[in-house]
Amino acid sequence: MAGACVSGGAGADARPGSSIRVMLFDLDDCLLAHSRAVAIGLARARAETGGAVAAADPDTELRRWRELEEHHYGRWLRGEIDFLEQRRERARGFLAPFGIAPTPDEALGWFDRYMVGYRASWSLFDDVLPALDALERAVPGIRFGVITNGDLTFQSEKLEAIGLAARIEHVIASGEVGVAKPAAGIFDLAAAAFGEPVSACAYIGDRLRTDATGAHDAGMLGLWLDRPLEALGVPVEAGAVPPGVVRLTTLLDLPAAVAAPHAAGTSPGTSSPAPRRSPTGTT
Repeated sequence: MAGACVSGGAGADARPGSSIRVMLFDLDDCLLAHSRAVAIGLARARAETGGAVAAADPDTELRRWRELEEHHYGRWLRGEIDFLEQRRERARGFLAPFGIAPTPDEALGWFDRYMVGYRASWSLFDDVLPALDALERAVPGIRFGVITNGDLTFQSEKLEAIGLAARIEHVIASGEVGVAKPAAGIFDLAAAAFGEPVSACAYIGDRLRTDATGAHDAGMLGLWLDRPLEALGVPVEAGAVPPGVVRLTTLLDLPAAVAAPHAAGTSPGTSSPAPRRSPTGTT
């Protein structure tokens, strides 16, 4: 596991000495190895489809599937289509270049076949449990929650499957509350669920803009978990870590980042260019 890389700079909104009492997490590709499960699920669905779909280049098809995920999941987040329709649209879009035009039921059936492999591959990243244990030692009484751009029932199923449900006090899901990251409203709702001000909360996720910057702009300590996911079809943009946002490469360094004196909105060092991932969906 790579060591921490912390970047950012002291900003005007620094609140030295404030303490973090609530640690909030993104779910997919932060706690749960979502992109790995996506790759496995897609490979299984392609193999079952056979023909040209199975024979196509796996890296190209995985990137294309992730692009469809980002586009249509984003449409659902914006309220343009319902949750099942975004799944149908992703299946239709994926199969179209192969001359396959499924009916609505066939499209959803193909997506369901993808979901078999995806669900079977849900797993925790290796750094999650050690980080949670270390956080509890470093910050006695700290409470854990999740903020996710997703469907509450589906995301809760993931937490149960990976064994984290009992440690997560509140799950704030965009599909339930009607507002999605990076809007400040969802971070405000999460803080309110714990009965704490946003300044007493920290939030970490794998997306710089949607997760870390969104949390920081809402008044939380925003932490970006820069996991190396490019080989799994996750798109990357060039960008820089904004001042006041903390960049980590492993959750193992989260306790030190949260307990440090700069934990209320600033981080040591200066801003530096770093890759930035585009938003991706949560299936």
